Amino acid sequence: MRITTEQKRELIEQFKRGEKDTGSPEVQIAILTARINTLTEHLRGHRKDFASRRGLLMLVSQRRALLDYLKREDPQRYLEILRRLELRK
Repeated sequence: MRITTEQKRELIEQFKRGEKDTGSPEVQIAILTARINTLTEHLRGHRKDFASRRGLLMLVSQRRALLDYLKREDPQRYLEILRRLELRK
């Protein structure tokens, strides 16, 4: 259900904006998306796991807030992250 340290490191490498960047909105959104995808797969097999469902909803809300922030601050970066992660608007 968790993403591994190696997967997280790869996501940071792909989405970082600078040399030591680990906390930009793009990186955070990419990591949240990976966690959301793994939780979604888990819930397909465990339909009654309501604790994980609640966690999934919290992650989706957190990602939505970051996407809204990015859209407000820099619409071009927002569109780029949507394209790269294949997210709907």
